[in-house]
Amino acid sequence: MFEMLINPKKAERRPWELFFVGIFYASLSVLLVQWIFAKDAVLVNYSGILIVTFTVMFSIPFIYYTIKLEEKKITASSRTVPLLKEHEKAIKAFLWLFVGFVVAYSFWYIVLASPVNFKAQIETYCLINRPSHVQDCAAQYGIPKTIPTGLASGKERFVMIFTNNIFVLIFTLIFSLIFGAGVIFILAWNASVIAAAVGIFTKSELSALPAGLARYLIHGIPEIASYFIVALAGGLMSVAVIRHEYGTDKFWEVLHDSLNLIIIAVVVLFFAGLIEVFITPKFF
Repeated sequence: MFEMLINPKKAERRPWELFFVGIFYASLSVLLVQWIFAKDAVLVNYSGILIVTFTVMFSIPFIYYTIKLEEKKITASSRTVPLLKEHEKAIKAFLWLFVGFVVAYSFWYIVLASPVNFKAQIETYCLINRPSHVQDCAAQYGIPKTIPTGLASGKERFVMIFTNNIFVLIFTLIFSLIFGAGVIFILAWNASVIAAAVGIFTKSELSALPAGLARYLIHGIPEIASYFIVALAGGLMSVAVIRHEYGTDKFWEVLHDSLNLIIIAVVVLFFAGLIEVFITPKFF
């Protein structure tokens, strides 16, 4: 019931509604895990994964049917630019859903004041920002601000970040090809990691939440948008194969459309990296 709160056609007409759906799904996931597993001596250590898993369970039907809807829009007479504009509606819906996840996760991270609920996310954050002191960082359950690795220059950091993001992009594409709607796990996980980073940045002060969200969403939104774009590309090809369209004119149209989406995703990811390295640090 909860996972079918909104259908893809309605979402494309009013994508902003997905923001509230994302908040509801993520909040419900956090509260369910808190209620069910908080007193379990073993599973409480995996709360971060369980929160993401519940969110994915709620979201998969919407993601799957959205991908199917987008694939139906492709015909032999479809032109690239108008078709990409049609896909833009789905991307906006996905982004609103993602932002809803980030806001809800961040809010509950601060309100519950229980880092163990995001233990895996905090460790991931520490691994990225303090690779040589992960244990110390995790023990503190927070870092006042991002600490760059080593003494890398702006250009070197950009290359490292962009290269890492490209690997994530490739993994997202492969994941969406194997299991089209399953890519939501990667994106929900990224939302939870960003939320942990927001919580750390704000020092768990609710009044600082807007600044924390701005700190990470300035470059996070275009970065995640690129992942959604490539996920849609892989999902389109996945649906085409499932429908036994391989070798037909329709399949080649889907492939052509997917390649265009992948190229756009790489370009968007490039600019997201520039924002993260050269623009965001000027404000935070």
